[in-house]
Amino acid sequence: MENLEQLKNEILDRINTAEDLKQLDEIRVSVMGKKGCITEMMKGLGALPLEEKIALGKGLNILKTEIEKKLETQKNVLEEKALNEKLAGEKVDVTLPIRPEVQGRIHPVSKICEEVAAIFGQMGFEVADGPDIEDQFHNFNALNMPANHPARQMQDTFYINNNPAQPFDMDQAYVVRTQTSGVQIRTMEKQQPPIRIIAMGRTYRSDYDATHTPMFHQVEGLVIDKNITMAHLKGCLLDFMKAFFELDDLPVRYRPSYFPFTEPSAEMDIGCLKTKTELKIGAGTDWLEVLGCGMVHPNVLRAGGIDPNEYQGFAFGIGIDRIAMLKYGIPDLRTFFESDMRWLKHYGFTPLDISSMTGGLSNNGGLAR
Repeated sequence: MENLEQLKNEILDRINTAEDLKQLDEIRVSVMGKKGCITEMMKGLGALPLEEKIALGKGLNILKTEIEKKLETQKNVLEEKALNEKLAGEKVDVTLPIRPEVQGRIHPVSKICEEVAAIFGQMGFEVADGPDIEDQFHNFNALNMPANHPARQMQDTFYINNNPAQPFDMDQAYVVRTQTSGVQIRTMEKQQPPIRIIAMGRTYRSDYDATHTPMFHQVEGLVIDKNITMAHLKGCLLDFMKAFFELDDLPVRYRPSYFPFTEPSAEMDIGCLKTKTELKIGAGTDWLEVLGCGMVHPNVLRAGGIDPNEYQGFAFGIGIDRIAMLKYGIPDLRTFFESDMRWLKHYGFTPLDISSMTGGLSNNGGLAR
């Protein structure tokens, strides 16, 4: 039994001083393997007298149990040590760009928003913002839209119950804004003229085809001051279109139209050349409608708390997705929202391609491809 105690101390010392898992496994095999020292001693029990056999067998089993526990404990220690060494040696610098993946791309809608803000910012416009969920006063009533106007019907507009505990009431419900014009009303409520703002953002309508989607992007402009005329509107939009399409000369025309919130109202067309395979802006004898505009209706000014006898102004609305399609030759509006990385790689822009009137709207030739 004294030899067993001495053997246990020697084996435990060897286990404690093992430097790695390989050395620990060698110790295990030399002690517990088929030819290990404890295994050989157990094989020799049959030749001993009964009393010695019982006593030595009990001692060997206790020794075997203690060594197994110590081996397991030391194995856990060495595994943790090996893992820490591996982590330290294989450290990943997460501040570096992913490789070998190519650089990401800016979506064309984001790029167009930058370009629009750069152009109108140069003209002295400020960017205003408002909520996506609107009350009907700011989305319809204040914009001189009567209760029976087609745009207020449920087949065109998304309504949200303003009180889930009560039955749905279309007259009291909120709407997911159908236009950013509500931002114009909110600006007039908070600010007295002179006002010169643009409002960009998402808008929502119940429509879906190659040129319409349930969610799309708009920019609307509003200018209010004394002695504002239709000539100011025409000059502002002409300068914008020339800068946006980066053309020195761009044929434009204005056709009479009707919008509840402007009077008189007009639609702006730009000259183009239409063929079966392409659309070229600024050339040819064809015309393409790009936006609606007009002088702000007196009722809209009153709704915003501005005296129409003293002030007047103009407003316009442009579909951001539509002008992106025209400028960059994108044939289908639905692809804007399909999250296709191949499409984004083709039509997207490099992240550092910042739009400015001094540095150029479309650096690096425009598209990142």
